[in-house]
Amino acid sequence: MRKRSSLLLLLVIASCYFAFSQEDAIYLTNPSFEDMPRHSIEPAGWFDCGSIRFPAESPPDIQPSGEFSVTKPANHGATYLGMVVRDNDTWESVSQKLSHPLKKGQCYEFSIDLARSELYISLSRANNLQANYTTPAKLRIWGGFGNCDKQFLLDESPMINKYQWMQFNFKFEPIADYTFITLEAFYETPTLFPYNGNILVDNASPIQPIPCDEEVEDEPIAAKPAQPDVAKTEPPKPAPKPAKPQQPAVTAQATPKSPPKPAPEKTIAGVKRSEMAKGLSITLDKLYFEADSSRIEKESYDFLNEVYEFLDLNEDVIIEIGGHTNNLPTDEYCDRLSTARAKAVADYLASKGISRKRLQFKGYGKREPVASNKTPYGRRKNQRVEIKIMEMGEGDG
Repeated sequence: MRKRSSLLLLLVIASCYFAFSQEDAIYLTNPSFEDMPRHSIEPAGWFDCGSIRFPAESPPDIQPSGEFSVTKPANHGATYLGMVVRDNDTWESVSQKLSHPLKKGQCYEFSIDLARSELYISLSRANNLQANYTTPAKLRIWGGFGNCDKQFLLDESPMINKYQWMQFNFKFEPIADYTFITLEAFYETPTLFPYNGNILVDNASPIQPIPCDEEVEDEPIAAKPAQPDVAKTEPPKPAPKPAKPQQPAVTAQATPKSPPKPAPEKTIAGVKRSEMAKGLSITLDKLYFEADSSRIEKESYDFLNEVYEFLDLNEDVIIEIGGHTNNLPTDEYCDRLSTARAKAVADYLASKGISRKRLQFKGYGKREPVASNKTPYGRRKNQRVEIKIMEMGEGDG
């Protein structure tokens, strides 16, 4: 009787644990992007973020529709999502509400199949000529509190170079209880010039909770075997090679060591202290932010660390960090974004140990362009952060 009670208790505990695990998984609506194949309409269950961000552009596509010469078969089900990035600095993304929120402090794993189409023929938005949108793009995954709300970058894929479907695995570590997810096609970063590219998306998994110390496989794996297994026959073993006669040992002669090279001089964006003077402005050309945001891209940290090392070594230098934008948004938006980006740089340097008394910041908005705002290249040149030397000692400046 005692054994039966113990067994019953174990079964109850196991069933409760299973039910709890099932409830913890977060499910997407239409994770395989199934719908009638057609262009310029998002799949059922998903919201087109372009209708908010880029209302003049068409929505993503349900492929393979044959439109734009996209014919690659789906990897799961019958259809998949096709998204593009464009040479006029616009890109596609979709969003939806999660079955229940991501939890702050809980880690999750997620997988999705990605590929690139060999052909994606459409008109260039920059010159209205036919173009093949085939430059590799990547997938960025955002958490937020509404459709297309990009509060926090949960993870991103590498550049999708392969035409073959591959499964990519992601680990999410949310910093808030996000209720919506956004899947966004984006350019290679840092982005010097916008370009035409595509990414194909299929077979999204549930979002499963995992322990935060659990590793997730970073390397993508083929979503389908490239070819069936074929029975292999062992090749005949080669005849053993005759042993080579041993050469007499030669005593190596010591070579004199060259003196160590001096450490490179600390600079700001390649500008040495000896080249600086009060009032000099230096463009931080390797500093990148997420689109429409003051969040600094991870690729910029090494560059900002060089700025920190210079300031740490030269304690007499006081700087102003100035944010600048192009002229597309409103004056109020440009002032707010440029100030937020300048402050983000100041905050980063202060967090490393630079005194805030040496760090001034200011947003100049669109008032000080350095190039024409009539071209994408000029607008990107104008959207920048500069460091101005406000004070420095007379030693080397």
